[in-house]
Amino acid sequence: MAVAAAEKTKNPSSKHNIEAMREAFYERIAKKDMAPLWKVMRSMVTKEPVSRCQPHVWHFDDVKSLVMESGGLITAEEAERRVLILENPALHGESRVTNSLFAGIQMIMPGEVAPAHRHAASAIRFVLDGEGAYTAVEGEKAFMAPGDFVITANWAPHDHGNPSNKPMLWLDVLDVPAVNFFEASFAEHFDDAMQKTTRQDGDSLNFYGSGVLPDGTPAMNRTPIINYTYARTRPIIARMAQAGDIDKRHGARVRYANPVTGGPVLPTMSANLALLPKGFKGEPYRSTDGTIFVCAEGKGTTTVDGKVLEWGPQDVFVVPPWKRYSHQAEKESVLFSISDRPAQQALGIWREGK
Repeated sequence: MAVAAAEKTKNPSSKHNIEAMREAFYERIAKKDMAPLWKVMRSMVTKEPVSRCQPHVWHFDDVKSLVMESGGLITAEEAERRVLILENPALHGESRVTNSLFAGIQMIMPGEVAPAHRHAASAIRFVLDGEGAYTAVEGEKAFMAPGDFVITANWAPHDHGNPSNKPMLWLDVLDVPAVNFFEASFAEHFDDAMQKTTRQDGDSLNFYGSGVLPDGTPAMNRTPIINYTYARTRPIIARMAQAGDIDKRHGARVRYANPVTGGPVLPTMSANLALLPKGFKGEPYRSTDGTIFVCAEGKGTTTVDGKVLEWGPQDVFVVPPWKRYSHQAEKESVLFSISDRPAQQALGIWREGK
C-alpha cells in the first residue's frame, strides 16, 4: 500500500489531481470564512522579525521650512493640532513611522492656543526649536525649551499655548497605531480651549523627581513628571562620559524613569538620552523595538544594515525593528530616542542582539 501511494505521488497527473482537489477545498472553506494555516504559516511565524519599515532620516532644515509654510495655511485652532506627519517611506498613507508608533512635527505660532483635549493614546514630545511656549497637562503649565522631554499620559487633559514672540516646533511621538490595533481609541474635547492650571511650572519635577515623594503617592504605571528638562538631564550624561561610563553601543546613556516605580515613563513607550564622544564608533546593535532618534546636538552618521543616515542638529531618523545599526559621531553629539520597548517587554517578546 505504501509503495502504491508513493508511485501515485510521482505521477504528474496524480499531483495535478490532488492540487485541484486542494484548490476546490480552499474555495469551499473560504465561503465559510475559513482558510488553511499551512499556506500562510511560514509568513506568519517567521524565524526572525521581518519589518515592513525602512530606515530613514528627516533633515530639520527641510522639515522646518515646510512646517513654517503650513502656518500660513491653517491655524492651530482650525487644525486642532498643526502637525506634519513623518511617514515611514515603506508605510505611505498609514500615518506611522513604525508599525506601532506615530511621529510628527508640531508647530504653534505666537499667540496661538491648541485647544484642550484628551485621548487614549499616550504622547511624548521632544522640543526642537523655539522657547517660551507651554504644554498644560493635568493642571500644570510646563514652559518648554529645546531638548525638553514632555509627557502626556493616556487620557491626560492637555493643551498648548505660545505667549512668546517666536514659533515653537517639537517632535510628537504617540502610540496611536498600537491603540488602534486593539481598536481601543477614545477621545474627548473640552468646552474651554485652555484648562485651568493649579500647579506651577516644574511642580511635578520638584514633587516627584527630587529624591522625595509626596507622602501617600500610589504606585502608577506612568511617570507623574510632566517635563524632564534638558538643562537638568544634559549635565548628567556629560558627567557619565567624563567618568568613562560609556556603553560601546549606545554611548553615555540614561533612561528616563518613572520616579515612583523606577520603570519606564509610559507603559507603551520609553525614552533615552545619550552622549556620543567625538570620534565615537559604536559597536553593532539590534533589538526588536523600532526606534526613533533625534539629534539634540552634534553631527554624525548611523549605519543601518549598510545604509548610512547622516544627521545633525534637530534631524530625526528611524531604525526599524531588528535592523543592525551602529552610531558614529563626527563631533560630540547627543541623541534622544524613543521606542515601544516597554510594551514589548510587558508581552515578553522584546529581544536584543549584536
